Amino acid sequence: MIRDISLQDLFSAVEREPHTIIDVRSPSEYSEATIPGSINIPVFTDEERAEIGTLYKQVSKEAANERGLEIFSAKLPAFIRQFKKINTPMTVFCWRGGMRSKTAATVLDLMGIQANRLSGGIRTYRQWVVKELEKESFSPKLIVLNGYTGSGKTVLLNRLADEGFPVINLEQLAGHRGSIFGHIGLEPNNQKKFDSLLIHELQKMKDEPYVYLEGESKRIGKVLIPSFLFDKKENGIHVFIHLPMEQRVKNILADYNPWGAEVKFIEAFKLIKRRIHMPIAKEIEVRIGEGKFEEAVALLLEYYYDPRYAYSTTKHPHENDFVIYADSADDAFEQILNLSLSSRIMNSNVKAVDYFSE
Repeated sequence: MIRDISLQDLFSAVEREPHTIIDVRSPSEYSEATIPGSINIPVFTDEERAEIGTLYKQVSKEAANERGLEIFSAKLPAFIRQFKKINTPMTVFCWRGGMRSKTAATVLDLMGIQANRLSGGIRTYRQWVVKELEKESFSPKLIVLNGYTGSGKTVLLNRLADEGFPVINLEQLAGHRGSIFGHIGLEPNNQKKFDSLLIHELQKMKDEPYVYLEGESKRIGKVLIPSFLFDKKENGIHVFIHLPMEQRVKNILADYNPWGAEVKFIEAFKLIKRRIHMPIAKEIEVRIGEGKFEEAVALLLEYYYDPRYAYSTTKHPHENDFVIYADSADDAFEQILNLSLSSRIMNSNVKAVDYFSE
């Protein structure tokens, strides 16, 4: 018997025990946005869905249903086999809790496989995400890691998370490193997917006294940080990290591993080329084309990123900021770790100079 459950019922089920959530929409729909943690076992491929949709619009609903049944019937054995591999309770969903999820749940029921169906489908989940973000509520204090490009802020966040500190990695959620080159080698997320991932991170961290994140701009690649979180970040406790230029270049090269992707880097560079005076801009482009990324990155830092970052930091009040001068990423991490373990960082009356002059 098919059992329809609400979104809150699904959340409760996932919290109680291992639970598999299955998105039965097409692969492209799944890729665009889904419920985090779900897997994709589509009723129709993208091409099949397009064919059925054309029949629905140009012929009739009955013709579309007949073609859909014909297509799905042929793939039933393979469809069932995928579900038999799942050894946890499961819930299926489609766009609005309509025909695709109903068909999937009915077929599974006939084969003796119990699967719930999410009432309202992913649309009701998206409505929940939007409603939660509109509450504009997040109580933990934010400790924000800042630094010139290449200061290893993402690596430091990951190491803090490994040590058990509460961390939200906004660049990871966005699938983008935040720079003009930040999409290369990654799959940037759209706003819907980012919002879904973010709200789950916020809910996981809501009872923490503080959370670490990186000093991002309002936009990361294709997505925007919600205003309430961005404003809270701007007014958080800021830690500024200073590393030597050569160490920053090494960090960037380790992160991007750009060799073999010269064309993509040149294409991205052209978007900012006009903002750098011509002799240097031409030199950077030549170095990228030759695969001399160490030289290109050093020039980009000196003539583009560092001046822009220096300007942006003048707009931030520094009264309660902390400043770290480190020789390496390991040194920076040890200083941040020492600072994190000191309750003094949570005291707004403590100034950076007080802490680091001891």
